[in-house]
Amino acid sequence: MINGKRIAVVMPAYNAEKTLEVTVGELPELVDIRILVDDHSSDRTIEIANKLGLRVFEHDRNYGYGRNQQTCYREALNAGANVVIMLHPDYQYTPLLLTAMASMVAYDVYDVVLGSRIIGGTALRGGMPFYKYVSNRLLTAFENLFLHVKLSEYHTGYRAYSHKVLTSLPLLENSDDFVFDNQMLAQCVHFGFRIGEVSCPTKYFEEASSINFRRSVKYGFGVLATTLQFALERVGLIRLPRFSEKGRKLETEFSTYYARSNARPA
Repeated sequence: MINGKRIAVVMPAYNAEKTLEVTVGELPELVDIRILVDDHSSDRTIEIANKLGLRVFEHDRNYGYGRNQQTCYREALNAGANVVIMLHPDYQYTPLLLTAMASMVAYDVYDVVLGSRIIGGTALRGGMPFYKYVSNRLLTAFENLFLHVKLSEYHTGYRAYSHKVLTSLPLLENSDDFVFDNQMLAQCVHFGFRIGEVSCPTKYFEEASSINFRRSVKYGFGVLATTLQFALERVGLIRLPRFSEKGRKLETEFSTYYARSNARPA
C-alpha cells in the first residue's frame, strides 16, 4: 500500500514457466494484490503461479494479449486495487521499479506511468534487436507527431494505471492482439489523462517472450492505423467507439462478470 492506495500487480502470462518465479521473487512487499492471468498456456505456468501464492485465473482458450489484459484489469479492480501495474512475467522488465511507478500514480502525480526502455539509451545494450529498436523509434516519432504529445516510446509492456483510468476507458473496444497496448495509450491521450515515464533497463534473452518479425510487422501496421484513426477522430472526420465515452467499458461487478467471462479461477 502507498499513500493509502492498494497496489496490484497483474501479469498477463503465456508459457512463462521459466521466468515466472524470478519475476515474482523481486516484487516489493508493498504490493497488496498479485494476479496472474494465463492465456491457456501449454506449460507449467499455472502450477508454478499457484505455488507462488498468486491469484491465478485461466482462459479457456488462447484469446490473445489484449484480451488477457482485459481480464487482468477486471480482476484487479474486483480485488479492490487503486493502482494497477502491468508487469510481464518474462523478466524482461525489472520489478524493482514498481515502487517508483506505483508511487507516481498513488500520489496523483500522473494517471499513467510507463517504464521506458528508450530513456537512458540502454535498449540495444540490453539486447533489443536492432530492427525493433529502429521501428520503435520511427513509430514513436510518428505517434508523437499526430497525438501531439512527447513520449520516448509507446511500446513498453511495463505500465502503471490509476483506478480512474481503468474504469473510464472503453477498453472493450480495443483489439485482442498486441496493438491493444497502443490503442490504450491513444485512448489515454484522447481522454486527457496525464502520462509520465521512468527509465527502465530491459533484458532480451532466450526465455523472454518476444513476438517474431511477422507479428512485429502486423503490430507496426496496427500502430499506424491506430494513430491515423486518432487523428481523424480528433478533427471530426470519423467517430469510433474506442474514443467515445459511451464505448464498452470493463464489467467489474463480480457475479455479472463471471457470468459472461471466458476466464475462471485456476
